[in-house]
Amino acid sequence: MAFMYVCVWTLCAFVLTWTVLYITNWKKKATELEDAVVEEKNDGAADVVIVGAGVGGSALAYALAKDGRRVHVIERDMREPERMLGEIMQPGGRLMLSKLGLQDCLEEIDAQKATGMALYKDGKETVATFPMDNNSFPYEPSARTFHNGRFVQRLRHKASSLHNVRLEEGTVKSLIEEKRVIKGVTYRNKVGEETTAFAALTVVCDGCYSNLRRSLNGNNAKVLSYQVGYISKNCRLEEPERLHLIMAKPSYAMLFQISSTDVRCGFELLPDNIPSISNGEMVNFVKNTIAPQLPLKLRKIFLKGIDEGAHIKMAPNKSMRATLSEKKGVIVLGDAFNMRHPVVASGMMVLLSDILILRRLLQPLSNLGDADKVSDVIKSFYVIRKPMSATVNIIGNAFSQVLIASTDEAKEAMRQCCYDYLSSGGFRTSEVMALLGGMNPRPLSLMYHLVAMTLSSIGHLLSPFPSPLRIWHSLRLFGLSIKMLVPHLKAEGVSQMFFPANAAAYRKSYMAATTIEKLML
Repeated sequence: MAFMYVCVWTLCAFVLTWTVLYITNWKKKATELEDAVVEEKNDGAADVVIVGAGVGGSALAYALAKDGRRVHVIERDMREPERMLGEIMQPGGRLMLSKLGLQDCLEEIDAQKATGMALYKDGKETVATFPMDNNSFPYEPSARTFHNGRFVQRLRHKASSLHNVRLEEGTVKSLIEEKRVIKGVTYRNKVGEETTAFAALTVVCDGCYSNLRRSLNGNNAKVLSYQVGYISKNCRLEEPERLHLIMAKPSYAMLFQISSTDVRCGFELLPDNIPSISNGEMVNFVKNTIAPQLPLKLRKIFLKGIDEGAHIKMAPNKSMRATLSEKKGVIVLGDAFNMRHPVVASGMMVLLSDILILRRLLQPLSNLGDADKVSDVIKSFYVIRKPMSATVNIIGNAFSQVLIASTDEAKEAMRQCCYDYLSSGGFRTSEVMALLGGMNPRPLSLMYHLVAMTLSSIGHLLSPFPSPLRIWHSLRLFGLSIKMLVPHLKAEGVSQMFFPANAAAYRKSYMAATTIEKLML
């Protein structure tokens, strides 16, 4: 009997030991398999590598990851950016955000609502609001103003919350190229080690100072002027829901609320007139030249930041036409791809529109490694984006030229007409504001209003009767208008811009209302 008990206990001990060893071994194999998957991902087995985690890089990473792509994003500096541009999201940009599922990134950053613009010239004031009764725009027609860095951090957090997005700090040094096909990038990681990241598609989205752009399309950005800005803290505008634009000399000044307590103050300087910030010349220029031209209700806040020693920043306003790279396996987006004067504050809107288009074109492709198919997608993307990008590019660059003060009678007539046109109310004002806000991206509509402004300016010059001198100034004004518009039309592509079906197709595919957007109305 004792022998039987010993046998039973021995058998039980054997079974128990075998079970424990089996479970331990199974867990070990499962862990090794999981580590192998993680190692494969960390070794760069991504579908897409994105250079830059600003607004564009983060938004694109989120969009592609939601489609099941494995995305590796490399960003030079993961700290919250401190920029003075990219602080206004136009109504059209908010619509694009919602279509990408990123509308909540404008929440919890103390963003302010903007319903339109207040325009000032020679002691006069007019108000132009975004049209509320625009039935063709399927979203709440208002802009948002905010600290750019807070918005960027929200986008980064949203993107990195997805398991198939790897967000890494590192400095990209160069593109890896094989037979004119981009295979990935070489970069220096956070600890200083030089390494590589490979992917079927590489997206360069590293901003206006991109060090990769020249190796892809050779484009050189043209510096138009310089933007000077600072923040006046612990204050609030009398009309915080408006962007305040002053037609001053030598160009414009602007104030708008970027949080419940902070006001962005800024103005434009031409390249031949740049006071030094370091030796105090800029402070004196603000106090003695710019501030006296502002309405009294804005002047105190404009000077508050200067008196309190606010950090003054200066950045170049650049323009660069969009061109596609002849190399395959790569696409350039954002300010690295296309820039216009920032006075219309629509750069982020164009970028988000581009991301939405690119995402939808890539969705049918199961294999991004087919360089020829991806190349065809990129060519289609370049054409489809035209209604939005060309409208914004032309209105931004044209508006900036009109705002420059001049003693030339023809140029000043154009400047005055711009103010009068926006002051007229009704169809003129609402249509122009719809164009500025990205609510009506139709190049033909833009050209209609630009021609109408030119004819109105000529009529103003010829009144009350057409003397020889007035006729001469009118002819000069017409010539200036042609000189101003033709280069932009050529850069954007006349046939691509004005083919009506392009604008209709864009609106149908990328601006049609969804159920969620209808609820926002």
